[in-house]
Amino acid sequence: MYKDIINGKKIVLGVTGCIAAYKSAYLVRDLIKRGAEVKIVMTPAATEFITPLTLSTLSNNNVIVNTFPDSPNSNTSINTWHIDLAQWADLILIAPATVNTVAKIACGFADNALTTLVSAARSLVLIAPAADVDMYQNPITQENILKLESLGYYVIPAEEGELASGLSGYGRLVSLNKITDTVELLLSNHKKDLPGKRILVTAGPTYEDIDPVRFIGNRSSGKMGFALAKASYLRGADVTLISGPSSEKAYPEIKKVNVRSSNEMKKSVEKELKNNDILIMASAVADYKPAKTESKKLKKEQKLSELKLFPTEDILASIKKDKKIVVGFALETDNELTNAKKKLKEKDLDLMILNSLKDKKSGFEFDTNKITILKKTGKTIKLPLMSKFQTANKILDEILKY
Repeated sequence: MYKDIINGKKIVLGVTGCIAAYKSAYLVRDLIKRGAEVKIVMTPAATEFITPLTLSTLSNNNVIVNTFPDSPNSNTSINTWHIDLAQWADLILIAPATVNTVAKIACGFADNALTTLVSAARSLVLIAPAADVDMYQNPITQENILKLESLGYYVIPAEEGELASGLSGYGRLVSLNKITDTVELLLSNHKKDLPGKRILVTAGPTYEDIDPVRFIGNRSSGKMGFALAKASYLRGADVTLISGPSSEKAYPEIKKVNVRSSNEMKKSVEKELKNNDILIMASAVADYKPAKTESKKLKKEQKLSELKLFPTEDILASIKKDKKIVVGFALETDNELTNAKKKLKEKDLDLMILNSLKDKKSGFEFDTNKITILKKTGKTIKLPLMSKFQTANKILDEILKY
């Protein structure tokens, strides 16, 4: 039975004094919906943007703002709360993190409740900076971010966009989906282990037009391919995504090429593969296309009695591998392993990812997947049902072994 990696995990959310602090309320909600227990530590400046009461209500836990009790003469049972909380946490997430907090952590300061907690951290620390463009791009801030990464902190770079000042540029807090994806990545013991790798991923269906209105297609949503692109990016790779029609969204840092037909997909793969080391062909390319595409809509009165179809060109079989690592996908209903092994050999692939339509909540349109990885060496790895993001990371793990 599928279990969300975030479910049951203990997460400390640090909130700092930034206009994006209001988004922390939505972040708490998203983490709790996925089964996490969330405790919150705020800097005093953060309380100017969102109240502790709001975050306490959403998390169902007390919120820590001050290192010490309000009154030195009052009774307290706080004791070494920062040590206890640091030991409790599976992950410490700071979102948003101001340039001030980034600088303090980079220099080892422990002058408020949050930086004191971080100084005692045993778990992974995930930092999502946010600031106005000039503050974020200040060379000192960038140097501090690099220092944190060199020390083992995972920093999610801020995104480009419209900022509170009215300016546009880098400094915008990343999307909450990207933050929770990174939380899932770290809690499943993955890290930035693909720096320097250039990965080309294909996703979604292709549509082969019958006329300006109708087409031949399939039910592929693109979820698996997009998950592979996202996981590759979060693990440090330079990613290009070629996608057929899909409602899925890629991170803005991922180069995205939109295509419609199998021919467009083939041309784009041939062009982009030259600049990439790894090809993961997760798209569901149509096997057939109409012999002729009508320029005008076919009317019912024409009583179309037959539709002549020609096979599309097999992209994986036709491209030049040139010592690239190439991964294919096979969706089967019968003789799954036999057919997948045959495709692995005939197309000269390094890995073949087998999906069976017989597996519940697997394949097209689901957020979960159950796959078998077939390797060129003859080894076969069967995986249980898991999220497509987790599935993507398992595939990347096997690619790293080459």
